[in-house]
This record gives sequence, structure tokens and C-alpha cells, in this order.
Amino acid sequence: MAGFKKIDELIRMLDKEKKLLADMFQKRKSLAFQTDDALALVDNKEARIKDLIRYGVIRESGNLLEMEDVYLKFFEEVLETNEIINVAIVKEFIDNLNENIEYYLAEKKESLRKKYLNEVRRSLHKIALTTLRNVIDLKRNVDNTYKSEPSLKIKKLKLEKLDEKRENIKVLIKESEKLINEKQPVFFAAAMDVGMIETVNEVKLQLDEAYHNLLDIEHQIINYLNQIQHQSILLKKLHQLKYLRDQQILEEYTNVKQLAQTINPVWFEPQARYSTKPSLRWLESSDDANGLLQQVMARRNLPEKLKRKDAAPIPASYFTDLDAVSEYIDCEDMYNAFSGQGKDLFRFIMEYNYKFNVSHDERLSLFGQIATQYDNLLDIRTETGVFEDIDYALIYRK
Repeated sequence: MAGFKKIDELIRMLDKEKKLLADMFQKRKSLAFQTDDALALVDNKEARIKDLIRYGVIRESGNLLEMEDVYLKFFEEVLETNEIINVAIVKEFIDNLNENIEYYLAEKKESLRKKYLNEVRRSLHKIALTTLRNVIDLKRNVDNTYKSEPSLKIKKLKLEKLDEKRENIKVLIKESEKLINEKQPVFFAAAMDVGMIETVNEVKLQLDEAYHNLLDIEHQIINYLNQIQHQSILLKKLHQLKYLRDQQILEEYTNVKQLAQTINPVWFEPQARYSTKPSLRWLESSDDANGLLQQVMARRNLPEKLKRKDAAPIPASYFTDLDAVSEYIDCEDMYNAFSGQGKDLFRFIMEYNYKFNVSHDERLSLFGQIATQYDNLLDIRTETGVFEDIDYALIYRK
């Protein structure tokens, strides 16, 4: 099998055969894509199909064609249609993260340490991204299983298996958080530059989001399993009633007749109708609403002056482009500047040379914002300082 030497070759081939690949992807579950159908999509040029087979993009099985797993998996993950929840790969990323951390701590050359540091960042991003995708795939599979699986027994088994995968993802999230917060404190204390701080904070937020989504999925699975249990009990009772009815012993072995006499359904009552009020925005903007309003006004004999009239044209001056400049202080830039010097946070903010006029109250507010947003990265001490008759807590970067 030939292989692509450059990414340009791969992109050109995928673009050239995009119609065929798109059709094969849509029919990937039917496993019935005929070679004759493929020829119609490549202008009846059999050589183009042979090239796709030779380069490992598709494979031939008798008179059928299938997309190779590596490309099928790529398209499913990018288009978020994947149904396979890969928990093991997250464990591999965690192991790879631990290995690169060990290499970083053992390496003495700064150039190689930087290489391992970049690998650590990549592993952290992979862990967070793969975990979020697994959670998305899990949520979709839970919904599809409950809504599409016809057999109650298989539906229950599938949901229980998905619940096991949910628990495995939960364990890996906890392991990832523990690795960052507890297992590798030496590394994260030594390698905490601005880039690593942003990476770790972003990964923590993504893992926290995934964990909360897992809690919602857990409640949903429990609710689905309860509904399946209720449906199973109801179905079993219906089967029993049908058996008794077919044997013509329903009234002998049940009290269905007495229960039917106590029920008084209002079958012949007129159907209740509820009027809904249209929205004001629809009444103001829709042409259909204008016609409806005209009918109501004519029916109620309302005066002509109450009818809606077209507004005057908008003056051309309203469409003139005007440049607006707003000045603001970026807390992240201020924190980065503060991290590169030795003053305490309050004195740094008060003495900082801003590009525009910043009032005394605005500087106090900025001090509170930075101290709150970056409290886990700051050394907040019990000692206090004095600045122009103001007592403040001494805060330094860790």
C-alpha cells in the first residue's frame, strides 16, 4: 500500500474525491456502497478508485467499498458524530504526561527541558479535549439509545454499559485533577510560567465543565432506567391481561369490570381550545401580522387613524460609519506586568504609568479585581502596608 509523503498530496486527493467520500460517509452504517455507485461519482474513472484503495483511503470487499477506519474515525471526531467512547486513550495521555514531567525534572539542558515542557502542555490539552469529546459522545449515545433502541432489555443493558463508561470518565477526571494539584507539585512549581499558568487554568475549567456534565448525564441515565423499569412492568401486565382476555377468563380472575365502572372518562366533551397571544415583535415587523390586524380592525369598526402606517425613510446620515474608541484596562496584561517586578500588588497598581487617565477609585477597583481573579497565584500575607493613609494587605506573586 502506498503512502502519502506530504500533507499537500493528502489534501489534494481528499478534495478531488470529496463527492465520493461524502457519500460513503453518509452510508457508512449501511455497508452497502457498491463499486458501480462509486464509479458514477468519479466520472466512471476506475483508476481514481484504485488510487484511493492503493493509498489506503478506502478498501474493497468483493463488490462493496468501505472507508478505512483511520479516515472514518477522523471524520466522525471532527464532525462530532462518533459513537465510540474511548476512555483508554485518556489514560494513555495521563501516562504520557507523567513521563514527560519526569523527563523535564531529570533533564539539565535548558533546550531539552523546553521540549519536554511543550509536550506537557500538549498532553494537558489532549486530556481536556478528549475528555470533553467523550462526554459529548456519551450524552449523544445515551439519548440515541433510549429513543431509538426498540428492545427494552437491550436498551437497559446499553444504558448500564454507558453508565459504566460514565463512571470511568469520572475516575479519569479525578485522576487528572489530582495529578495537577497533588502528584506533581514540584514540576508545576518549577515550570509555572505565564503560558503554563494559562494552560493549567484552561484545563481545570474544561475538566470541571466535563465533570458537571457527567452529573447531568448520571441523572438522565437514572431517569431513563426508571422509565424502562416502569415500561417493563406495564408491558408485563398488558401481556397478562391479553392472555386472560384471549382465554375468556378476564372477568373471572381480575376486577377489571369493577374498576371500569368507577372510571368516568369524558370522551364526548368538546376539545378544549386555548388561545395564545402573538408577540409584540411579530405584530410590529411581520407583513402577515399587518394583514391580520387589518381584519381585526375592520371587524371591530375601528377608526382609520388607528391603522398602522409605514414609517418615513431612514435618513442617509444614520448609515454613516462612525469610529468609537473605548479605553479599558486588561486585568490579564496588568497581572503579567505585575509578575515581572518586585513591588507588592497595591503599590504597583497605584504607581503604574497608565496610557490614559485612571482615577483613584478605579485603581482601587482594579486592585480588588486582580486579587480576586488570581488569588491562587498570589501570596496574600497577613501583614499590611500604608499608601497615602490607606491600609492594605501586602500581596506578592508566588
